[in-house]
Amino acid sequence: MRTTAQNAELALLLEVAGTPKPGNVDRHRDHDDLRFEHFLAGAVGARRGLEMAAVGEPLGESFLAAIEGMSEQRGGNTQFGAVLLQLPLVAAAGDGDRSLTPEGATAVVEATTVADAANFYRAFEAVDVAVDDPPEGMEPLDVRRGSDAVTELESRALTLRDVMERSADRDGVAREWVDGFQRVFAAAESIEGGDGPVADRAARTFLGLLADEVDTFVATQHDRATAEAVTERAQAALDGEVDPETLADEFVAEDINPGTTADIVAAGLFVALERGLDV
Repeated sequence: MRTTAQNAELALLLEVAGTPKPGNVDRHRDHDDLRFEHFLAGAVGARRGLEMAAVGEPLGESFLAAIEGMSEQRGGNTQFGAVLLQLPLVAAAGDGDRSLTPEGATAVVEATTVADAANFYRAFEAVDVAVDDPPEGMEPLDVRRGSDAVTELESRALTLRDVMERSADRDGVAREWVDGFQRVFAAAESIEGGDGPVADRAARTFLGLLADEVDTFVATQHDRATAEAVTERAQAALDGEVDPETLADEFVAEDINPGTTADIVAAGLFVALERGLDV
């Protein structure tokens, strides 16, 4: 029987194995500087941090360990957002006083500390993460400052939950943290209710999520209009008007990478595996 941490690692592996996932690296498609093998190595590298969260170590320390391990491959950022989404779920699943439910994961989020936020910031020093510029007046809290922002965090007594709340209006991963992981649990139900190989179920779930809501990473990478067009094109693929394989090739050629949607699928896979999904 797999442990909670092993299920989290397997979820990362299954997510990248699913195909087609329009715009994302998968087992059939690489990007010029980011390849399938990098994601496999990133998932394995994150294991120690996942294990820490599962046995109740502080969430910030667990995240920092996971990202430092994830970064030990040549591709750079592979699963920063996916691990960030998984960790409260892993902690909830591993804690006998909580459960792997939206309420259990929210309890983990609500219990985060200023020290957790500080380690979250330090994780940005391990790997280059694409993020929006902070709102005016928030430059001292720019996550790209890494440990240089820790004094400011401490002076404002901001927990990791507080940090996520400040980004929730423009970042889909942060929104999940403060909204009870609604899309993550919906993704788990979609995967559980599907048929065929699990990786293929995950790919179908990815397309459905992408058609349902704008991917905030695409909005950061390009702009809001591009992200909205991506959603419309994903819906066309769902409706059978476009071949998802063709759409995947088009998105790769256009450098469109719906990373937030992939992160949600990875977290949803973890929930499904913990609930007993057979692989």
